[in-house]
Order: sequence, then structure tokens, then C-alpha cells
Amino acid sequence: MTRTAFFISDGTGITAESLGRSLLAQFENVEIRMLTKPYIDDLEKAQALVDIIDAAAVRDGERPIIIDTIVDQRIRDVIRKASGFKVDIFSTFLKPLEQELDTHSSYSVGRTHSIGSDDVYMDRIHSVHFALDNDDGARTHQYAEADIILVGVSRCGKTPTSLYLALQFGIRAANYPLTEDDQDEDGFLKMPKALAPYRSKLFGLTIDARRLAAIRHERRPNSRYSSMDQCLQEVEQAESLYRSMHIPYLDTTRSSVEEISTRMIAETGLKRRFSPH
Repeated sequence: MTRTAFFISDGTGITAESLGRSLLAQFENVEIRMLTKPYIDDLEKAQALVDIIDAAAVRDGERPIIIDTIVDQRIRDVIRKASGFKVDIFSTFLKPLEQELDTHSSYSVGRTHSIGSDDVYMDRIHSVHFALDNDDGARTHQYAEADIILVGVSRCGKTPTSLYLALQFGIRAANYPLTEDDQDEDGFLKMPKALAPYRSKLFGLTIDARRLAAIRHERRPNSRYSSMDQCLQEVEQAESLYRSMHIPYLDTTRSSVEEISTRMIAETGLKRRFSPH
């Protein structure tokens, strides 16, 4: 069975898509084609989208799923005419909240993902710049300013996790790659000198060696870098270093960057500078 799901918004569509994907992920036996339609902010766009939804209903032979966060009642009325099963986020949740809080919602478009206060926005920008400046051990002299320093072998997820922590939570995350340069004379990983003063800030990432080899093969096929033996050796040595130095670590093999980041915050008690949009 194949169904089409439309995530519709008069803003970015991030809220509709995030909630929609979370809900639909619970139905593993249904193949769902997911389409995000942001900035449906006038009647003409709404009607054009209704035509697209109706065409999908004919093609699939089933009603599309419509999950929307449309604020404008006129646009919602147009979307309501489409041949789909509708989940209206705002009307479902805002009305009961208005009753409980004994006040009316502002019904403002884009409130969730707007810039908000200047301080929060600048915190976000500074944190992202910090993550980029301190990627792959580029500027180890700035580690005193870091909230956390991610360590791990190449391609285990350090960079995307650092950027996600910065963008979503304002956490200043640096990351350092564990390489052969950090081995002692016997070929074993030792604590890198640049990291030694900041052991309390370190957090390790690891990954299944087979998965690592597959990722590296896409970057450098048929190389020593992507060989199974090399990946297995690097992962084993990294995990041995974590255990010997009592560095907390997570396995990223089957985890999304969102899961890695939130688990890391929960385990370390990192303070968020702001909540994610």
C-alpha cells in the first residue's frame, strides 16, 4: 500500500513536517510518499495545492494524508476542500489551550521559527561559527571556550553532530579526529596533547566498523582508509582509549544526529543556550 502525505504550512513547514514524520513513522507496514509544501500563504497557492492533492488521490487510489499548520482560516478553508484525510495541528491543539489558558492565540504565521530575540539569534550564529572554526581539530587553542569536544575516528559523525548542537541548542561544540598521529611508539592511541587539559569536556563517538568502511568507501573507494581492517583497528583503538581514560561515548551506527545530540545532552548535563525551534 502506498499513500501520499502532504505537510503543509504558510511558513517554513518545519513544524508540520517534524510532527508528521514522527506520527507516520509509527506505521512501518505502510509505504508513504512524504511531500512538504511550505509558504502556502495565499488563496491562489492553496487552490493550486488542492489540485495537486486531488491528483495524488486519483493516482494512489487512496486519500492523501494532509498535516497542516496553516494559520489563515481562509486558506485552511480552501485546503479543507481537498480529497484527503486532514490533521489540522492548530485547530486540534490551540482551541483546547485557549480554553485552558483563558485567552486567545495570536494566530501569527512563523512564530515558531522566527528569529525571536536578537540575543538568541546571535548565540545561534556564534555557536555555528564556533563549530565550523573548530572542525577536525582546526583550532585547538580555542578549546577553553568549548562547551564540549567530540572525539572519534574520521567519518563517525563528529561534524554533523557539532553543527546540530550549535544550530539547535546554541552549544559550542568542537571536534577532534583520532588519527595515527596520536599513536604511541607501540602503535596504540594515546591521549592527544591538545585534549589533555580538557578531559572533562571530552565526549567520544564510535561506530560499527562495517558501517564505517561503507561510509569511507563512498569517499575513497578501494583505499587503505576505507579497508575493513583499517576501520576495525581504528574503532577498537578509539573505544579502548575511551575506556582507559573514562571518556563517555556513544555508538552512532544506528542513531540519527538528533538522537546522538539529545542523548549526549542528557548524559553530560550540557546547558542549552536556547531550545530548538
